[in-house]
Amino acid sequence: MKFIDGYRDRDLTDRLARQIRKAAAGTYTFMEVCGGHTAAIRRFGIHSLLPEGIRLISGPGCPVCVTGKGFVDRLSVYAGLKDVIITLYGDLMRIPGSGGRSLEKARAEGADVRIVFSSLDALSTARNNPGKKVIFAGIGFETTAPGTAAALQIAYRENISNFMVISAHKIMPPAMEAILKEGTRLNGFICPGHVAAITGSGIFDFIPRNYGIGCVVSGFEPADILLSVLMLISQVNANQPSTEIQYNRVVTEKGNLVAKEVMNEVFESCDTEWRGLGLIGGSGLIIRKKYERHDAESVIQVKVVESPDDGHCICGDILRGLREPSDCGLFGKACNPGEPVGACMVSEEGTCHTWHKYRLSDG
Repeated sequence: MKFIDGYRDRDLTDRLARQIRKAAAGTYTFMEVCGGHTAAIRRFGIHSLLPEGIRLISGPGCPVCVTGKGFVDRLSVYAGLKDVIITLYGDLMRIPGSGGRSLEKARAEGADVRIVFSSLDALSTARNNPGKKVIFAGIGFETTAPGTAAALQIAYRENISNFMVISAHKIMPPAMEAILKEGTRLNGFICPGHVAAITGSGIFDFIPRNYGIGCVVSGFEPADILLSVLMLISQVNANQPSTEIQYNRVVTEKGNLVAKEVMNEVFESCDTEWRGLGLIGGSGLIIRKKYERHDAESVIQVKVVESPDDGHCICGDILRGLREPSDCGLFGKACNPGEPVGACMVSEEGTCHTWHKYRLSDG
């Protein structure tokens, strides 16, 4: 079958939906592991275009959703220090830490917490405030890690000693493998196009090779996602799992070699905690010893006391693809975008947030 690249085109999406209905020969469960895909699927009602036998479920693709409570708690402690400025992406402001405390609440109490649009903005804040320690909260997957690494390289080279990073950067493949090892039953992964733009599609090759499950690296338009679903169906029907690139206008097999070099120069892998998923081996990125003087956790020692998650929140099961937001007794009631209990309700790319926002489209 010859596939074409997909953009936001109604005729094209209609054709793809018809091809999917024609090709579907049973039941299929595909997991997207990108918050952008989760949001697009709900926003455009893609699930409503598919036959009943095809189920799309959300995995741990939103970096805000999987950021551990301990990370938020540590940032809150740093924010309470008089000589510290916390810089972070806007989505991080409202992640609930222990006792529901967030950086938004810390700022309301007088802490110097500033939203930035990039790590270089945070670096500029450090340049402009030489009497303060400026800590940048580094979160995100392989997509944002090179930018954080580049800022650290500049700070090291220019001896901007008051610029530091606390890293909660994570890498996606170990989490995907952990989900499979835990027994979540899938027929394929819709893989994140922006991650693969950096890493290349080759990072997913172990999944079809070791687990017999196909991967398609997808773009973010409706037709991109529908085409990716069709490609996965074709793999399942032919019993030929592989790694394919749908998003070939951006992604290659090897990825962005310069970005990977920068990232590998500054970071090394480590075991790290995923909110709701637990400790996953080799899934985190910590700052190498060479850049230790810009590592906030090495420079500023603080004590953090972490409390357990709300026992009624099922974010962990949602991130594993085992349950859906509507299964949660808190959803849309005690937990909503205005007052999130779980991290999946905070970000616009979180599964609970998107379900809440677009639930009227479920009909």
